[in-house]
Amino acid sequence: MFAKKCLHWIITPFILAGLVYFVIDLSPFRLCWLWPIFILIGIFFMIFFRDPEREVGKGIVAAADGVIREISDDGQHLNISTFMNVHNVHVNRAPISGKVIGIERVPGSFKPAFSSDANENSRVNIDMETDIGKVRIIQISGVFAYRIVPYISVGQTVEKGDRIGIIRFGSRVDVLFPSGKVKPAVKNGQKVLANITTLAESMKEGE
Repeated sequence: MFAKKCLHWIITPFILAGLVYFVIDLSPFRLCWLWPIFILIGIFFMIFFRDPEREVGKGIVAAADGVIREISDDGQHLNISTFMNVHNVHVNRAPISGKVIGIERVPGSFKPAFSSDANENSRVNIDMETDIGKVRIIQISGVFAYRIVPYISVGQTVEKGDRIGIIRFGSRVDVLFPSGKVKPAVKNGQKVLANITTLAESMKEGE
């Protein structure tokens, strides 16, 4: 299964490969070396834009595949940040059920997603009203991630594990929870899988 709104990325290189292959004999430029490159690009996009079906994990689940790069709490929000590498699945999932109350596209730079400078990068903020309060999912671009594509809209109710969007090419996803409502179930440097890994757990009263 391939990610929504990405099929043209996969099809185009194969079409170009076919066109180049069939005009080789007519071309004075010896383009025979080009069509295998287009085939390889198409195969790369097939792998990159994969979107496998997954069982929903326990608790509040990871919104993205990748490695936990930061866990911080400023007294208002607990932020759990995941860095997505090029080999990860780039479709993001809802970590918790709730209603989408805001989607904001914020322009910015395109610094490496794993750096602190990435806080100024282009992003999409998704706000959800949930049983634990407002949760914000921040899809952050990277050096090559020039397009963030939401799959959801304001007013929509999403279930835990629903696909909420994709970030094309290397990137980062931060999930902000209200402080005191959940506790992290992951640690820095841990590899996580969207929809499978338990990212956080609700705190019982008095914890």
